[in-house]
Amino acid sequence: MQRIRLRYTKRGRLRFTSHRDFQRAFERALRRAEVPMAYSAGFTPHPKVSYANAAPTGTGSEAEYLEIALTEARDPETLRVLLDESLPAGLDVIEAVEARTSGLADRLTASVWELRLDGVDPADARRAVEAFTEADTVEVQRMTKNGVRTFDARPAVASLETHGAPADRPTDQPCAILRLVVRHVTPAVRPDDVLSGLRAVADLAPPVPAAVTRLAQGLFDAETGTVTDPLAPDREAAGALTAQLAAAAKAPTPEGPA
Repeated sequence: MQRIRLRYTKRGRLRFTSHRDFQRAFERALRRAEVPMAYSAGFTPHPKVSYANAAPTGTGSEAEYLEIALTEARDPETLRVLLDESLPAGLDVIEAVEARTSGLADRLTASVWELRLDGVDPADARRAVEAFTEADTVEVQRMTKNGVRTFDARPAVASLETHGAPADRPTDQPCAILRLVVRHVTPAVRPDDVLSGLRAVADLAPPVPAAVTRLAQGLFDAETGTVTDPLAPDREAAGALTAQLAAAAKAPTPEGPA
């Protein structure tokens, strides 16, 4: 059985698709592309697809991941192209690698988010970010199925910074850009929780909903404060195997007895 790991996006209007909507679209794409999927056992077999840490509905993403199991080996890049062509524009499969290591989900320990705050002056955003990062605790509330839950959002935030105004905005229209690195903890801290925290500590309230995009997710490097590529170990393992096969092909063949 071959396992393929895919990186895909949610762009434009497709950011408003729910995870269940994506699951349905992806399973249709698997059928259109005639992918030789492995299926689970039981009375209701379903294709073996493992989804990892999907972005919340309404947020865009450049770094969503899943893994599929195949009954027949396929070239990862050929498979990527077929699936990408079978999905609607905005749900784009941008990378595929053969799984040669274990624990993809274990390597998704943090995310990098971009928060675009239209109507917010960058100077006001900087002051709010400073107040947030200097705070020891930032309590926020979230409505759950069991009622309102209060929790501290500050420990999960590894970094929060302001960036320059986007080039596509007129100079007379304020817009602040925040870059957020948040660890995947329990309870999960989402970008909207950080926005609630900015409102709590600095009364920062964007006049329109923030445009939120996940730029990356992967293993958090505490020394550098960066998020590493979760597919890198699989690419490195594939490269090492290719090098070994090439070396074996070039090795001289032992001569038999005279």
